[in-house]
Formats: sequence, structure tokens, C-alpha cells
Amino acid sequence: MKALVLAGGSGTRLRPITHTSAKQLVPVANKPVLFYGLEAIAATGVREVGMIVGDTHEEIEAAVGDGSAFGLEVTYLRQEAPLGLAHAVLIAREFLGGDDFVMYLGDNFIVGGIEPLVRRFHEERPAAQIMLTRVADPRQFGVAELDTSGRVVGLEEKPAEPKSDFALVGVYLFSAAVHEAVASLKPSWRGELEITDAIQWLLDEGHRVESTIISGYWKDTGNVADMLEVNRLLLEDLDQRLDGEVDDASEIIGRVVVEDGARVDRSRIVGPVVVGAGAVVRDSYIGPFTSIAEGCQVVDSEVEYSILLSRASIHGVRRIEASLIGRDVEVTPAPNTPRAHRLVLGDHSKVQISS
Repeated sequence: MKALVLAGGSGTRLRPITHTSAKQLVPVANKPVLFYGLEAIAATGVREVGMIVGDTHEEIEAAVGDGSAFGLEVTYLRQEAPLGLAHAVLIAREFLGGDDFVMYLGDNFIVGGIEPLVRRFHEERPAAQIMLTRVADPRQFGVAELDTSGRVVGLEEKPAEPKSDFALVGVYLFSAAVHEAVASLKPSWRGELEITDAIQWLLDEGHRVESTIISGYWKDTGNVADMLEVNRLLLEDLDQRLDGEVDDASEIIGRVVVEDGARVDRSRIVGPVVVGAGAVVRDSYIGPFTSIAEGCQVVDSEVEYSILLSRASIHGVRRIEASLIGRDVEVTPAPNTPRAHRLVLGDHSKVQISS
């Protein structure tokens, strides 16, 4: 079995962060989302990985390298435009050959990994196996229709009137039969080759499609709220580790990790929190479910339930929460000018101001 990892999306829902960074490399608990997926694939015993990359290919390739750090062998496959999940299978045809493969969306996060799913696929040998989960608004996802026995009888991509609330999770297993399905597709109303249409073709042609309804945790980390929620979930498993310097005037409560080279002075940190290597926390309060990446500075400020990316700097700000702060960002108090705001904002920014 091989793996096909999709890491070519532009991440429009995470703008402006993704104007300058691949969405799959935005960290949760100070590790890129993509890395969790690669670790899950490696845990199944799969070694050969084809990685679909797009405009951010240089950043992805620099971060992942040849895959040896994960126990994998990675081959990069360039997708010139995001033309659908089935299009990714189409351009990976030569790499995949006649092998079975697992397709994993690089910005998805699944608690517990995918070993049981792969084991079941090997045992039952369907043409395709999909993972499903109940969602509140299935119109935002690929949706599966099940019969009374729980068997998949139909699929539709982002339907206006969903026939069920079972959404497809971003992990799929296929036999080589899917290549004939993909080759027969025409672009959907979205202008993409839909993987749901390929699976529907398999059903229509009499192939067996199995599904697994997952009871564990899954998130598509495509927006800030989901990123923060996955960050919270991962930090729940922290064990306290204080490898950096914490002075006697500081108070560390609960599961807090202070990485080697980080420094905490005259501050209160209530876990779960991770403070990355080389970061400085001084005269500040850091509340639960906060990840502070390497090289950050938090001085005379309060931060809670947030993610700070590398080298972000927060000075003299009384309360920041539920925030995603990008690399090399500087956050400082505004000048004490009455009834005025001075803003320099990039495209697609979102700003909330209390006046």
C-alpha cells in the first residue's frame, strides 16, 4: 500500500496567515498539522508517500524533506491548480501504479490515527473505504447516503439539500479500481473533479464501497476556530516539563511545557500551555490552551486560548484570547489618541475593535 497526501490547497479560510504560509504547516501544539498526518501514515506501516503540492511547494518540501524524519519516502507531485481531490488521484496515476493507497488530506486531524481503518481495508478488500462522521451542517462537506443496513448507496459533494448528516472525513482508501472511475469523470459545477463522483461511479458499476462511522475526534483545520479547538485537544495530553528557565517569582500551575532555551520571568502560567524554545514570557499571564512557538516574546501581557507562531511579539497588551497570531507579528498598545484607530491591514484581514 502507498499513501497520497494532499498538501496543495491555498487555505483561503485561514487568510491572512496563508498569504505567506502553507495552511498545512500552521502549527497546533507547536507542530504543523501536516506532520500529525504523516506520523499517522507511518504508524500503519506504509512507507511510500506521494505528496500533492501546489503554489506553496517550496515551503512544504523544505519542511518535510525526503520524509526520512517520519520513516517515509516522499515523492512530490505538482498540481498546477486546485482542480479537485479526484484530479490529485489522476496526476498521481504513475506514482500509484496498481497499488492500493490511502488518500489523506494534509490539513485534517484524526484522534487515534488510521491503523484500524487500514487493517479493515486489508481484511475486507473493498474497492473503496471511506470514513464518515455526523456534522451539524453537511452542506459544507461531501455527504454519504446510507441505506437501512448502513451500506453506502450514494454520495454528493456539498449538496444544497443533504440526504444525510454523514460527512466524509478527509481519509479514503482505494484499490486500483478507482483509476478507471477517475478517468471517466467530468468537472462538477464547481469546476473540479470530485472524489465523491468517483466513489459514486464505483457504486454504479457494482464495486463494493465500505464505510466506517468514526466516534473519535476529527477536524478539518481549515479555519481559526477549528485550529484553536485542535490545539486545545492536543494540549490536553501534555505532561509538565520545565526544560527552560523559570525564575522563583513565577508561578507554574498544571501541565505546562517550557522548552529548552525558553525563559519565564515574574509570570503566571496556567496549563495546559507550551512555551517553545527561545521564547520569553515576562511579567505576563498565560492562560490555558495556549501554544507559544519558538522565539516569541510575551511581555506585560495576558494571553489565553491562543496560538502564537514563530517570533511573534506581544508587548503591553492586557487581554488576548481565541487568537491566531502569525509569524513575526508585533502586537502593541495603540497610542492614547481619543476616538481614532490607525490601521495597516492586508487583504482579507478581519479586525474587531471595541470603541
